[in-house]
Formats: sequence, structure tokens, C-alpha cells
Amino acid sequence: MEVLPLVALIAGSAAVAGLARRTPVPAPLLLVAAGLLAGYVPGVPAYALDPHIVLPLLLPPLLYTAAVDSSYLDLRANIRPIAMLSVGYVLFATLAVGYAAYLLVPGLSVPVALVLGAVIAPPDAVAATAIARKLRLPNRITTILQGESLVNDATAITAYKVALAAAVGVSAGWAGGIAEFLLASVGGIGVGLLLMVPIHHLRTRLKEPLLQNTLSLLIPFVAYAAAERVHASGVLAVVVVALYLGHRNWQVDFATRLQEEAVWKVVAFVLESVVFALIGLQLPVVLGGLGEYDGMHAATYAVAVFIAVVVARFLWVFPATFVPRWLSERIRARESDTDWKAPVIVGWAGMRGVVSLAIAFSVPMSVPHRNLILFLTFTTVIGTLVVQGLTLPPLIRVLNLPPKDVQAETLAEAQAQSEASRAAEERLAELLEEPENSTLPPPLADRLRTVLERRRNAVWERLGEVNPETGESADDIYRRLAREMIAAEREVFVTLRDQRRIDDEMLRALLRRLDLEEAAAYREEG
Repeated sequence: MEVLPLVALIAGSAAVAGLARRTPVPAPLLLVAAGLLAGYVPGVPAYALDPHIVLPLLLPPLLYTAAVDSSYLDLRANIRPIAMLSVGYVLFATLAVGYAAYLLVPGLSVPVALVLGAVIAPPDAVAATAIARKLRLPNRITTILQGESLVNDATAITAYKVALAAAVGVSAGWAGGIAEFLLASVGGIGVGLLLMVPIHHLRTRLKEPLLQNTLSLLIPFVAYAAAERVHASGVLAVVVVALYLGHRNWQVDFATRLQEEAVWKVVAFVLESVVFALIGLQLPVVLGGLGEYDGMHAATYAVAVFIAVVVARFLWVFPATFVPRWLSERIRARESDTDWKAPVIVGWAGMRGVVSLAIAFSVPMSVPHRNLILFLTFTTVIGTLVVQGLTLPPLIRVLNLPPKDVQAETLAEAQAQSEASRAAEERLAELLEEPENSTLPPPLADRLRTVLERRRNAVWERLGEVNPETGESADDIYRRLAREMIAAEREVFVTLRDQRRIDDEMLRALLRRLDLEEAAAYREEG
């Protein structure tokens, strides 16, 4: 691809994603809609989705950033429902949707139908994370959806390879398919386990934040490529490494964490924006390849497959939620109770995305009905993103799910901060008694205590009374005044630079100090 179209794609996607932040519409939906419209604007080049770019270059960093931000402890606590969805559901959807397509489309063989089923079986990691983040779903539902989407691509890609081998006549049978699945899953996890400790060790030994963040950007590609090299699942390798590094991120120095968070926010924003815009931009390519199928039949197939995808998910989610609880007292004791509302949300939140399209584009030209597979994949992705994505927010409102208990979360945060502050006070008292610290002037010691007290009180103040006119808590007022003071200092520094009383290098050093203070004052803001 030429440079100018690529720059235009990134700039246009970022602009639409930025606009979405000012609307109640989730960014993935607006980006897909913009892509659909842009595909028919004169002068817009054809952005063909290349699976050799999406799978090894776009998927690893998107998986990595989603997994790093996930909670390993929460995922482990919900491992049963996550496994039921990421493995069991994907295999069930492959068979159910494939069989429905076999019955529906004349001349479609069972292996080719299963190729279609595997392609559109996995819900999308990026879509699930973006939608859940926008809707502020309850923690357990969000964890299950994120956990499912992190792992299910590995199941789907393996199922696709087995079905494709059968479709082109080189199938090794059920035994070969099971062996390939085990190699991909166990091998991917194994590669991740082998890489995670050395990579973390290297991260903690590097003392230069720029080098550490360069390593951070390389990690998902290294894990993915290493696993794929031994015919294992690169998806699982990336997820395992990312979960481990995210769980132990506290062991990396603060400068790296601050810089890494900013770097990965930009990377995730750009890649997510481009990915969803690319989905919409595929419409001309997909329709141009239909050829042998008339519009009416193709539309009928698309609607039927979309319905099969939605129904198959509900047919799996409800039994997978309640049957194990009925059969196992151990599961009932270990997992919290649930009602019918949670599986309804999980069932309706199965949006498909770019991975399905990338796999569909990788189907060899020699496979019968390839163009139809591509078309049905595209319509299913668009259908789930638009229909389910747009109706999920009102569905949640109708079901009246209990919102997050902000008061309880703030109270837990305040108690945790109080315990940490008590430990810090004790440590400070010990340090001040040591001879080498005896020269510290009392005002500086008092400043350390003041900063600690401020940090402890800030969370408790959020639980207190608010200004009836502005709705601000004492902590809000403190931070606003601190920001005004910092802004006044910043203006003076710039004026002194303009008067040539300080140079630009000194200005940058002074502004960085103010930036760090402002970041510290506003660290709790979302």
C-alpha cells in the first residue's frame, strides 16, 4: 500500500474515533459505518484486507493490550465460564452454523460449510472490550466477555485449519483434527510459559524507560511469531505472556509504567480505529466478488446465517450457565449465584470482528463457494456489530442490571490507601531514626508526612459531602485549585522564556516538573 492512502486511513479513522467519544454511539459502530460510506466515495482507494497483515501484525498488539489490562485473578476465578465460551461455544458454533449453512445453500458441501462456521464462530476481542468499556457492564460479565474473546481466536483458527484441510481433500480425520487442536492450544500456552519469565526478567533489569518500552512494543510480535514457528497458537502465547506481565507490572519502575501506559493507549487507539474502519471499507471488495449469486439469494443467505449465529449462541450460553450449577455442588459453592439476565447479556454480546474477516480472506481461491463465504462473513460481522452493538445499551437498561457500587469501591480504595499509608508512616519513622538521614531538615520531613496525609485523605474526601452548587467534593476543589496554580506557574515560565531570561532547555525541564505534579494531582480522574 502507498504511503498517502495509509496515512489517510489512519487519520480518518482517528478522526471518526475521536468524534465517537462525543456521542453515545460506541466507536466501533461509528467507524464501521464511516467505512461503509467511505468505500463508495469517489477517489477513495480500495483497502483490501490482507490476512498476512492482520493476523501477524495487527492481532498480536491488540490482544496484548487487552490482556495486559485484564485481571489475571478475575480471569482465573471465572475460568469455567470462560473456557465454556472460548472453547466449547466456538466448536459448537462451528458445527451449528456450518450445518445450518449446509442445509440452506444448495451445493455447499459439509467441509466447506464447516469452514464458514469456523470463520464466523469467534466473537471479537476488540469489539467485546470496546463495547464493555463503553457500557460499564458489571465486573463479572465484563471479565467473562474479555476472557472469552482473548482465547477463542485460537480455537476458531484451529477449527478453521481442520475444516479447510477437509474441504481441499487433505484431511487427516477426527484424530488428526484433535491432535492439531491439542498442538495449537498446549503448544501456544507452553510457548507463552517459556517466554513470560525471561521477558519479565529482562524488563526489570533494563533501567532505561525508552529501552523498556521498545521491548514492550516487540513482545506481542515475538510471542506470536515464536508460537507460530512451531505450529502452535500465537494467540494463546501472546495472551499468556501479557497476563503474566500485567499481573507483575508493579515490579517495573514507575517511569516505565507511566510511559508504557501512554504508548500503548496510542497504539491501541490507532489500531482499533483502523481495524473497524477497514471492516466497513471491505464492502466494495466483497460485493464485487459475489458474481455468480444474485442479490436476493445472497441477502437471504446472509439473514439466515446471521440468525443462526445469534440463535446458536443462546442455545449454548443458557445451558452452559445453568446446567453445571445444577449438576455440581462444588460449582455452586465456588461461583456466585446468577439469574437469567447475565446470560442474556452474554448471549447478545457476541459481536464478530476483523479476525473473522481476516480468516475469510485467507480462504484459498480453490475452495468452492469462497466468494459466498467471504460475503456471509462480512454480513455477519456487520450485522452483529450494528444490530447487537446498537441494541445492547437499551437491552441493558431494560434488564436493569445492578450498576457498579461506586460507594463500595471508593470505600475499599480508601481502606487500602489507609493501610498503605500506615505502613509508609512506620517506614518513614524508621528511616528518620537512622544516622545517615539525620541531616534531613524538619520542614522536608514534615513535607513527606503532608504528602502522605494528602494521599490518604484524598480518597476519603470522595466519600464526603459535595458542593450543592457545583457537585464538587473537597478533593475535586483541591485538584481544580492545584491546576489553576500550576497553570499560573506555567504562564510565568513561558513569559520568562519569551523574554530570553531562561532558555528552551530550562523551560522544558520546568514544564516537565509541573506536568508531573499535575499528573499526580489528577491521577484519580478517568
